[in-house]
Amino acid sequence: MPHLLITGGAGFIGANFVRYWRDRHPEDAITIVDALTYAGNPANIEGVPGVHLVVEDIRNTHAMRALLAERSIDTIVHFAAESHVDRSIDGPDAFIETNVVGTHSLLKAAKSVWLDRGSGVPHRFHHISTDEVYGSLGPDDPAFTETTAFAPNSPYSASKAASDHLVRAYHHTYGLQTSTSNCSNNYGAYQFPEKLIPLFLINCLHGTDLPIYGDGMNVRDWLHVEDHCQGIERVLVRGRPGETYNIGGGDALPNVAVIDAICAGIDTAFEADPSLARRFPDAPAARGLPSASLKSHVADRAGHDRRYAVDDSKARSELGYVPGRAFRAGLQETLAWYLANESWWRSVADGSYRFSPPDQAER
Repeated sequence: MPHLLITGGAGFIGANFVRYWRDRHPEDAITIVDALTYAGNPANIEGVPGVHLVVEDIRNTHAMRALLAERSIDTIVHFAAESHVDRSIDGPDAFIETNVVGTHSLLKAAKSVWLDRGSGVPHRFHHISTDEVYGSLGPDDPAFTETTAFAPNSPYSASKAASDHLVRAYHHTYGLQTSTSNCSNNYGAYQFPEKLIPLFLINCLHGTDLPIYGDGMNVRDWLHVEDHCQGIERVLVRGRPGETYNIGGGDALPNVAVIDAICAGIDTAFEADPSLARRFPDAPAARGLPSASLKSHVADRAGHDRRYAVDDSKARSELGYVPGRAFRAGLQETLAWYLANESWWRSVADGSYRFSPPDQAER
């Protein structure tokens, strides 16, 4: 029976993957390791059966080594990371510590248990990364492929690029059976309210400004988190050790188009459900006004990448990966989830997110 260790499994993408894997692989054992920093929340995995949560820092190599050995882990799915670009600009040290030092700690532990002790157990170390390691595209540049040269432009993307290189090195130098996936912007249920979609959705409900960086024309490819989970599953089941796979959503949109879609979705929801006006009286939609009236433009972020686009044809051809949700349908589903789970986002948010410019480029 496979036994997965999912790092960062109480965070946004990690928790969705835990739910996805448990639904589709009910016999597999799942252990989660999460330091439960601000973005990790045990409520994200509440109700998932047969999951063991270990509260620990991945930088503790001794603890990671012991966990792998004691629980007979044969697969690591490594989500744990600092991921908010704005936070990386204000405080890059945490990103180096978690994303670089933490990943290296896991690699050392995996090498020790799976290779140095000569167990001979088939294994896989799968590393979750980002399209941001490739840098920024011009308006007519072709999409990122797995062979695009790295050109990270923020402390966050630089730390992820470093971790990608470490994973590659442990495969080629030591023979560790690794794989890496570089995804585009994720969205969906359980996303911490500092990211664009949940932040702007909640700001609309509170009647708070929607601050848009620069002209709002920065382009991102949007990937529903469950489609991302499907892509990771395909890599684990069919992917070749030592390979990298891009996982995209196929919906490249400027930020202003995403923001307009959020506003329109909120307005439509209020029209269809009069109780929303009573629940959220400060929302413009509660007074019959457009949510888009909250939009404002603020100074652009330092080093803001202009455009990302992901060529995921390798994952499609080799793994049979096909994203299942178009952005409009996925966004409608996401808005409905947040409206139905007000207690969740109120419990995880401290309120300051209402007044901060959003992270409009990252997952």
